[in-house]
Amino acid sequence: MDFVDRGARKTKAPASDGVLLADKPVGLTSAAVVARVKRALGGPKVGHLGTLDPFASGLLPLCVGQGTKAAPYLNAADKGYRGTIRLGVATDTLDITGKVTEQSEPRKYGTRELTAAANAFVGHIEQVPPAFSALKRGGVRMYELARRGVAPQLEARSVTIHSLVLSAPRPALLAFEVECSKGTYIRSLARDLGKRLGCPAVLESLVRSRFGSFDLADATGLDEIEGPGGALVASNAMVPLPEALAHLTSVEIDEAEAIRIRAGRQEGLDALAATGKDLGRIKLMNGNSLVAVAASASGAWKLERVFLPTGACPPRATVVGS
Repeated sequence: MDFVDRGARKTKAPASDGVLLADKPVGLTSAAVVARVKRALGGPKVGHLGTLDPFASGLLPLCVGQGTKAAPYLNAADKGYRGTIRLGVATDTLDITGKVTEQSEPRKYGTRELTAAANAFVGHIEQVPPAFSALKRGGVRMYELARRGVAPQLEARSVTIHSLVLSAPRPALLAFEVECSKGTYIRSLARDLGKRLGCPAVLESLVRSRFGSFDLADATGLDEIEGPGGALVASNAMVPLPEALAHLTSVEIDEAEAIRIRAGRQEGLDALAATGKDLGRIKLMNGNSLVAVAASASGAWKLERVFLPTGACPPRATVVGS
């Protein structure tokens, strides 16, 4: 087995397998985008990474075909957002679409005060998720309980804010850019910023600009995917699986070993233990073809996901991750 540099760029896969970066428009659920892209591409397996609320827009990575198998290795990525926060109003959903629960006249905030407020949230923080969220309690989504008026108070969770920049383009309005960990609720951040500044606040608009190594600038609009020649557009825009998993160390294997691993035989992984190297989780490659993802466990190596040659995976519908 030959070790290959991390992040080596490979030949693009056809539209049946990979990660398609979609630019979600305002007004659609993430699930609706999945359904429409699935139809536009002729019915392959499609799932999304990181749910975006209907009122939000921006980057929604879609795992297509065998790309759905890669979802567990992508979902934990950090994310980037930009948007606006409305000061002087609070709602039950913590965004502008909810029922107003409080109003007040906000005062003006200077640059120094806004910088101090932003810096107070940078780092590891405890954050209480919104009552209207996709989190489950007893197998039921919190937003369903909240609509019935029976949603219990959620406990705070640890999240990380890597950076937060605030500005005040207009009275009662804050603009922000934030880089954060998985699990961060920007609606909760808006609420907590308001408390820090001494007034109610709600999230007014939200755009996701980054998801791990994926960038909104590389995303494709839903209208392009659904328009004439949309399948070809999607194929050309698809991020191949080896590139999507560029953060995993690559290990090159020969064709014979690839056939054995795809048949479920993993004795070839014993050679990894013999190297004495602690590689963590790896991707096994045969040329430009992703064969499997493996990880060490109790001193031995074990296959976690096996990928068939491109196009060999039968289509069926699924939704992956949130």
